[in-house]
Amino acid sequence: MFDMPTKTKEDRKANTKFRQNLIKEGYFMLQFSVYVRVCKGLKSANNYLERLELILPKKGHIRAMMITERQFDNMKLLLGKESETEKARKPQQLTLF
Repeated sequence: MFDMPTKTKEDRKANTKFRQNLIKEGYFMLQFSVYVRVCKGLKSANNYLERLELILPKKGHIRAMMITERQFDNMKLLLGKESETEKARKPQQLTLF
């Protein structure tokens, strides 16, 4: 999980580069500024944490957390109420010829 400044062009460039490096390292975006990677055991996870330290940006805050596959599987997705705009965008019926 990370929080990085994006006020200047240099900050935005560093943010983009960091996210691209995360993807190259096998991470995928769970939600904006939250990336996850599956590791085979604690030793592998620690190796990736060491590799993560090599690509840290100069500014910003990064937090790493290790959870088990079982804990990840038990994650719940909570969604808010659908807005009127979202309801209006849904097609009522679709016909294909």
